[in-house]
Amino acid sequence: MDMNWKKSSENKPVGVIGIGSFGTAISNLLAEKNNVLVYARDEAVVKAINETHMVKNRKLAESIRATTDPEMICDSCDVMFPMIPSAAFREVMVRFAPFLHPYHFLIHGTKGLSLSLPEGKDLGNIKKIRRKNISTMSEVILEETVVERIGCLAGPNLAKELLENQPGATVIASRYNEVIREGQRLLRSDNFQVYGNSDIVGVELSGVLKNIIAIASGALSGLGLGDNAKGLLISRGMVELVYLGKAMGGSTQSFLGLAGVGDLVTTCNSTLSRNFTLGYRLAKGERLTDIVADMEEVAEGVNTVKLINLFLESTDLRAPITENLHKVLFEDLKVEDALQNLMKIPIYTDIDFFD
Repeated sequence: MDMNWKKSSENKPVGVIGIGSFGTAISNLLAEKNNVLVYARDEAVVKAINETHMVKNRKLAESIRATTDPEMICDSCDVMFPMIPSAAFREVMVRFAPFLHPYHFLIHGTKGLSLSLPEGKDLGNIKKIRRKNISTMSEVILEETVVERIGCLAGPNLAKELLENQPGATVIASRYNEVIREGQRLLRSDNFQVYGNSDIVGVELSGVLKNIIAIASGALSGLGLGDNAKGLLISRGMVELVYLGKAMGGSTQSFLGLAGVGDLVTTCNSTLSRNFTLGYRLAKGERLTDIVADMEEVAEGVNTVKLINLFLESTDLRAPITENLHKVLFEDLKVEDALQNLMKIPIYTDIDFFD
């Protein structure tokens, strides 16, 4: 493995931290124009990438190399793409922090939230949380490292389709124009469009909150309901997403873009979506613990429902889809009964968030 990459400032590799399905897809997209260095904790995974260019039966471009050494990837790469499940994100950033510098760019692709609680508190013994207890992944990076130039990658990015080189698009959001421009330069191709957005928190929240609606959409399909019901769910889900997102610091415009409605429509209609699949299997009568244990990768929406439901307890907001889904996931409410609850809610105005 050629570690002289880092000595050439003009041709430094791009880093990818984490090599799940989305990390693999992004690595291959980056490899069209760049050398790519991947970080993985598992030595067997790294060995397989370096020797066979394969990871979990997924083919990697030959220009991709891998390492288990955080210091080496930070030393070799100025730009890195963290692609780690939210549950492990803070731990990985803490591990990387000693080797990160202000000149680094970090553009993450994690659609989840991180919970920070006072010592001695956890989800089992706390009744409500406030916005300050919930961090998006860009906020985790700010809290745990010296990196300021942070971006978020979000949109209708189903990994399987990207791995098959089907046309797609994403949004790179950042407060820094140079991060957006660099992300576009690295990722944009004839088959992959990259848009920019300065509202990073709004784009992150779009990617996070739509997972709630995707689980509900899968449940509707699992009940055998048709397109009228799905159209109702997606449109009401969009309203809920906007209200929740604004309450947490995002702007309405971000939720109406590719990372919001674009991703929402995609994941609410796709059997490739982990969150959709989880909802579908719930409606078919499977238990949440069994479904989660059986899934190769995490469905981020489960944790999101838990955190957002707690957040709602400290506000006067109503989010009926989230609240009923929480009862299905964690309080043994049947999916059919949750649907009946939703149909009885006395909301008669269609769109009111522009008022």
